[in-house]
Amino acid sequence: MTSARIGAIEVVRVEEMLTPGFDPAFLFPDWDPAILDRHPQLREPTFRDPDSGRLMSSMQSWLVRAGDDVIIVDTGCGNGKTRSAPAFRRFHDLATPYLDRLAAAGVRPEDVTLVVNTHLHVDHVGWNTQRVGNRWVPTFPNARYVWGQVETDHWLDPAGGLAVQPEAAEVIEDSVRPVLDAGLVDFVSDGDQLRPGLVFRAAPGHTIGQLQLWIESDGEAGVFTADCLHQPIQVYEPGWNSRFCELPEAAVATRAALLEAAAATDAVIFPSHFGAPHAGRIGRRPGGYTFLPLPSAGRPS
Repeated sequence: MTSARIGAIEVVRVEEMLTPGFDPAFLFPDWDPAILDRHPQLREPTFRDPDSGRLMSSMQSWLVRAGDDVIIVDTGCGNGKTRSAPAFRRFHDLATPYLDRLAAAGVRPEDVTLVVNTHLHVDHVGWNTQRVGNRWVPTFPNARYVWGQVETDHWLDPAGGLAVQPEAAEVIEDSVRPVLDAGLVDFVSDGDQLRPGLVFRAAPGHTIGQLQLWIESDGEAGVFTADCLHQPIQVYEPGWNSRFCELPEAAVATRAALLEAAAATDAVIFPSHFGAPHAGRIGRRPGGYTFLPLPSAGRPS
């Protein structure tokens, strides 16, 4: 189980699933296989499945213990949910032991005080709710759910996100609206503080209202990167967007700023989908950056 301490704040990975995901040529329109020769790290089976050539893709939450708070950052795909779109089929009608893994980390759903959704995509909001009878109800009944005001407006506007990605309507109906209807959501924006040492930063590009959550504690730093980085490949090629990035130019600018800030502060990055060990630091190399995985990550000099 991947875990790290950032000052007084503890971060633990809770797995939903880890499988070969997309073919790199599908995920990255700019894909050039020569990158594997330039950066052999990217051939490692933790990042790229040797049999299929597909990129390893993790679906997970980050569990954060900060003072008296138990915080879940992103909630994966969820169980038993209808996902009709071809791109979403691997998320359809899942039956993963996610809640058992959360329990193994010492947390029951009722213990969670805050749930953060960095953005409202299918693989980040699924466990916001679970089915009880014929209804979708909040999984974490004592928590406040926190996500971006801009992101909310984007996905609830018929001319916004759903006009671009109509297949996401299922996601909004079963994993977002039930939490809104329960009155459990607090909306945040760039610069808002979740708790002392936990600050949101706007990260537009993948979606218009995506947020990063930065940790600053006892002189140390970390960042939940959301989908600014889908794969370690983008550390080496920051100009490569995924095909799911809504605002390509903004996505590149956000990624460049993230990599520079992480390298400058020696921050531990906690991405949403990297293969094992799922987190690391950003080091510098001539002309760019390098990914230093935990737990063997060295301190960049």
